[in-house]
Order: sequence, then structure tokens, then C-alpha cells
Amino acid sequence: MAKYRIAWLPGDGVGNDVMDATKPVLEALGFDAEYIHGDIGWEFWCKEGNPLPDRTLEVLRNTDAALFGAITSKPKEEAVEELAPELRGKGYDYFSPIVRLRQEFNLHTNLRPCKAYAGNPLNYKEGIDLVIFRENTEGSYGGVEFHPLPQQVYDALCLNPKMKKFGAFALEDIALSTRIVTRQGCRRIVRAAFEFARKYGRKSVTIVEKPNVLRETGGLMVREARKIAAEYPEIPLWETNIDAQCMWLLKNPFDYDVLVAENMFGDIISDLGAQLVGGLGFAASGNIGDDYAVFEPTHGSAPKYYGKNKVNPMAMFLTAKMMLDWLGEHDKGTRLETAIAAVLAEGVARTYDMGGTTGTKEMGEAVIAKL
Repeated sequence: MAKYRIAWLPGDGVGNDVMDATKPVLEALGFDAEYIHGDIGWEFWCKEGNPLPDRTLEVLRNTDAALFGAITSKPKEEAVEELAPELRGKGYDYFSPIVRLRQEFNLHTNLRPCKAYAGNPLNYKEGIDLVIFRENTEGSYGGVEFHPLPQQVYDALCLNPKMKKFGAFALEDIALSTRIVTRQGCRRIVRAAFEFARKYGRKSVTIVEKPNVLRETGGLMVREARKIAAEYPEIPLWETNIDAQCMWLLKNPFDYDVLVAENMFGDIISDLGAQLVGGLGFAASGNIGDDYAVFEPTHGSAPKYYGKNKVNPMAMFLTAKMMLDWLGEHDKGTRLETAIAAVLAEGVARTYDMGGTTGTKEMGEAVIAKL
């Protein structure tokens, strides 16, 4: 019997390609696992009206962790148009399966390392090594939205006099997305960032917000960050606004170490951080809860490249490394990262985004050779 049961969720498009390249790498490491396939993605939305079927949730409930490839996500109107004809008009609404996974399993911490490996021709600058903590279940991506705006919601919002100016509009002309931030969520993500900084000797933690405009939600986040920071006196807390932070990350990336933000702001700076170290082909992430985690590269499904053995699988390999570390397989995680770094430093095997011609599977073979 295998030591681990891993939910295997290729998803859409090139998610399948990078997952196929990753399994031989894990096997070469001697990772003792049984992989349990789970249905997830656009195909199941189109034919079932649910991109995350209940049977897949059951797979996750009976595994130790999940590896996830990529997902296709489209706007509301396009999603409805692609439903099977017999499902249209029956009240089905598309909701991102990865967002639902985060909420169903309370995967509150999104961890995004952004590390420039020597020899990667796509590095913005050599030596960048950032880690971003993104709150994963609340904020602007909480999914509490309305259109048209219900009368009772409008009436409740009119407790704030600033809302009354929208009374000139018909309710069907108003769409509302909420930004819900809780004290618990703020404290949990900030503490995770400080614990990481203390454990790994990081020099600072930066809270990225916009409290001068988002006074209540941003204000709560910053106030709670200051309280948590007081418990870690050896680690300075820096405070920046999201817009300025994007500018400063480009200008002075070495000034920053651990960054922490709510859901949408964390999403923004994570993609910026990824580009600093080579783009989404090198962007790994972990969605981590108290007792379960889903690991995914952050690139999309890139359907035009599906099945062409072309895309860069390094983000998926680095994602697998994160899973190994979370499971306590630190030796295997270190060996995998060392092999990845050796391939990049050698500069022989390079996918198209790095200016080379190496295929997806062949990149996996190059990493295996370094193991």
C-alpha cells in the first residue's frame, strides 16, 4: 500500500501536459504515492453544469493532498452559451472550481514563492527571492455578488449615505461585488507570513493594502497586521499601498522579502512577482489549509498549446516540490529543486518561452537526469 494518496486533477488544456510530465519526475524521486484521478474543469461545466462535481470533492476528502493542473474560466455569458443545450435556462451559474476548492476545504493561505534561478534567461534580475502570502478565501474574491441589485440589498446599503447617489439608477443597471474581510482572516494570513519569516530567517514582512481609500476593509487588515507584528519584534513590518507596491517591486525587488495581502491584491502582486522570475512558466503555488492542501501552477490552460508538448512544465515541477515539502518529504523536495536549478543553470534544455525548442516531456527527462 502506497504511503500517500494524492488527488490527481489535470483539469483543462495544458494542465494535462504538465501533469503528464510531472508524474515520471515524482516516480524518479521515489515518491511513494497512489494517484487518484478527479474530474474538474470546463468539460464538466459544459456537459454537467458543474466544473467541480461532487464525486471529485469526495476524492479530495479521501486523499492526503491534491495536485492540480490548470483551469479554463470564461465570463458569465460565454459560460452559459457553452452549456449543453439541455442544461441552458435551468439556473446553472459558473463558479471557478479552484475558488470553490479553496472555500470548501478552507484553504485559507495561498503561498507563492518567486525565486530567480541562476541561468534562467527570463529573470528580470538575478538573485530575486520573494515569498507572497495571499489570503485565499475572503476579500474581493469571496464570490458575494449581485446583478441585478436586489431591493433589500440596496436598502441595507443605504445605511451609508454615499450609496444614495446610486438611487438614480434602475436596480438592473447596478452590479455589486463585495470585499468582505474578517478579523480572523487578517490575523491568520499575517501570522502565517511572520511565522514563515521567523522560521527561514527572512528580513521583513510587508503588508500590501490600500487603507487610504478602502478605509474599513484595508484599515482592519493593517491594524491587525500591526498587532501581530508586535509579537515578532525582530522582524520589521513595512506597509505599502498596492499601486505603489507594484512600482517598487519593479524598481527595487531586493528591498522586499515576505509580502502579505488580501485575496485580490495578493493575486496582483503574485503575478507581478512571477514575471520578475521568468513568468508564469515558473510560478508555483500552494493553497494550504489546516489539514489539507491543493498545489497548482498559476498559469492558465492555454488550449492552443494543448497536446503539442510545448509548454514549460517548470512551474508544475516547482509546485510538486511545494507539495513534497508540505507532506514532510523535505529531502525529496530539496533534491527536486536542486535538479531543476541544475537544468536551468546548464542552459541546454529550454522550452520555447526561454528561447529554446525542448518539449514539455523532454524538460521532465532533463530534470530526471539531474536527479
